[in-house]
Formats: sequence, structure tokens, C-alpha cells
Amino acid sequence: MLLIQFTGLPGSGKTTIANLVKNKLAKQGVSIEVIDGDEYRKTICKGLGFSYEDRVENLRRLGFVGKLLLRNKVISIISAINPYENIRRELSESSKSVKTVWINCSLDTLIQRDPKGLYKRALLPDGHPDKVLQFTGISDLYENPVNPDLILNTDHESPEESSNKLIEFIIKNINNN
Repeated sequence: MLLIQFTGLPGSGKTTIANLVKNKLAKQGVSIEVIDGDEYRKTICKGLGFSYEDRVENLRRLGFVGKLLLRNKVISIISAINPYENIRRELSESSKSVKTVWINCSLDTLIQRDPKGLYKRALLPDGHPDKVLQFTGISDLYENPVNPDLILNTDHESPEESSNKLIEFIIKNINNN
């Protein structure tokens, strides 16, 4: 089985792709779960902020859930920003079944898309009451992955194309285990 950790800037398509893949594979009888970072921040990660330490702890908790699913032969996708190389590496080194998938999208495209208006708010002048602080990729660090197992370029691929590539990747890696 596999534990896939996504990494990608806000709005790059992580949740969309994860849910498309889950729905397609579940219809084929594959046991698969999406560990959605936004959803888990409301439950087991509630109370964590956006400091470096809190973001790392958040990802450790998501990784723990993923490893439990892995032990129970359930494919899982951690759909979270996952901005730091060291925590991605820590999770990857914990098992050969952990794979890193970069949901890559240019900042210009993300600023143009901006469905929630978060980039617009993050780019407001300092001191503006609506400014979003500690926004990954703008006012907070995002480290591009050094050696991802798969790159999905969502500024050039449709969600359907990206999800199909990820499904091919999953099937190939399941068959190689």
C-alpha cells in the first residue's frame, strides 16, 4: 500500500486532485482515504497555529494517521500544503511506502485563480486590517521539494489529467511493492 504526501501552495489543486483520485479508485474497490489538512485542523490538529513548529506538528499528526491507514492496507493521501522539506523527508524516511507528490503551480497562476481571495488579501500592504499573515508562498516560507516522486503541473494540466497521472503512479507503485 501507499501513503502519498502532497506538497503544494494554497490553491494549487491538492484537495481537488485527491478527491478525484479517491472517487475513481473507490469505484474500483480500492481502499483509499484522503487526509485533508483543512479538515484535520478542525479536529486532531485543532489549536495548532501557523508557526514553523505548529506546521511541523500538524504534519506529524497527519503522517501518524496516514501510517495507521498504511498498516491497515489503506492507501492514503495527505492533502496539505506541507511546506518544509525537512518534515517531508522525515515522513518519507519513515517507510519506503511513503511517496511525495508535488502539486506544482506557478505563483502567477495561483494569484490569477485565487478562488478564495486569499492571495489578494496576503498581498495587501502591511497594516491593512484584511491582510492575511503567515501566508505560505507570500509571507511565509514554502520550500520546493528537492526530489519528489511525482510532479503534477496544475497550471498546465486539468484536474482530470493530473488525477489520471496520479492514479497511474499509484497503480504502478502498488504493483511494485
